Amino acid sequence: MVREMMKGNEAVAEAAIRAGVAAYFGYPITPQTELLEYMAKRMPELGRAFVQAESELGAINMVYGAACTGQRVMSSSSSPGVSLMMEGISYISGTELPAVLVDVMRGGPGLGNIAPAQGDYNQIVHGGGHGEYHAIVLAPASVQESVDLTVTAFDLAEKYRSVVVILTDGSIGQMMEPCEMPPFKPMKTVFPEWATNGAEGRGKRVLTSINLDPAAQEVTNFRLMRRWQEIEASEVKYKTYYMEDAKFAVTGFGSCGRLALSAVRAARAEGIKVGLIRPITVSPFPVKLFEELSHKLDALLVVEMNNGQMLEDVLLATRHQIPVEFYGRMGGVVPFPDEVLDEIRRVSKGSLDTIGHPRDRWLKRMAQKDL
Repeated sequence: MVREMMKGNEAVAEAAIRAGVAAYFGYPITPQTELLEYMAKRMPELGRAFVQAESELGAINMVYGAACTGQRVMSSSSSPGVSLMMEGISYISGTELPAVLVDVMRGGPGLGNIAPAQGDYNQIVHGGGHGEYHAIVLAPASVQESVDLTVTAFDLAEKYRSVVVILTDGSIGQMMEPCEMPPFKPMKTVFPEWATNGAEGRGKRVLTSINLDPAAQEVTNFRLMRRWQEIEASEVKYKTYYMEDAKFAVTGFGSCGRLALSAVRAARAEGIKVGLIRPITVSPFPVKLFEELSHKLDALLVVEMNNGQMLEDVLLATRHQIPVEFYGRMGGVVPFPDEVLDEIRRVSKGSLDTIGHPRDRWLKRMAQKDL
């Protein structure tokens, strides 16, 4: 096994290349620019297409056009740039095309800052574009997992003719860790029957997201819904830690899941029986897992680098059958494991105020800290 030190953004780019990406279209924005820069060098070296578009809006529509050919295509951006891409993502989803997008989240709203955050959860997981569609969303917690999930993203995109988003943040994108790269996959030479890759000797193929017949549009929407049911049944991914005897659990995705694990280990050393649930697919969300745990745990703590966006999915999944608490930091502030450990201690004592929404209780506690 050969491992090498790589920055997260560059590791994702190399993993996409080895997964057989034929074309990349993007626009620079911190903290994901290294991914674009890496592609700018490597893709032409391999005879593949690289285009720095005039904007993120241009980039996602180039992805749309190239995806129609059946090739493996992708883009990457960060929070404000991804906002500009939402119309194109809806078009791609409505046309039922495979495409991969990497969102390296930063602090917001607005232009915000370039620090790591998780404020894009609602935009990405719950469909920021118009209409009724779902994207598959994968949330890595390390450079190696980013590599592995990049390969998975292309496979899932093709399997389900879906947009797949790798939802990461500035911490993972900028950190350097040892990782093992996958072997090179051969470039595609056989294309699906829907691909618009030349009409010589056959009838024309039309790929579009416009459907002026409401009844026909409804048929399309039902097809998308049934496909999503298949994805929910087959593609949910998560990791659990120390859950065998846990009375309490912490849950967080991506960077928050990673730092929460350090807090859980410290709490275990103090004799607190706490475990960790880290969703890897935040869309589809591991609803069944949380439903089952709501009958086994005394309480659940949600930790995020936002104002409680995944929290809403946890509350829906647990159906308010279990006390749920929330701890978040915003605007690019990354919580320390000691902060999460203090919250675990508080939850484990059982003296919880369960009146009102967990976000409201969190806001009250943060106000007491002058935040």
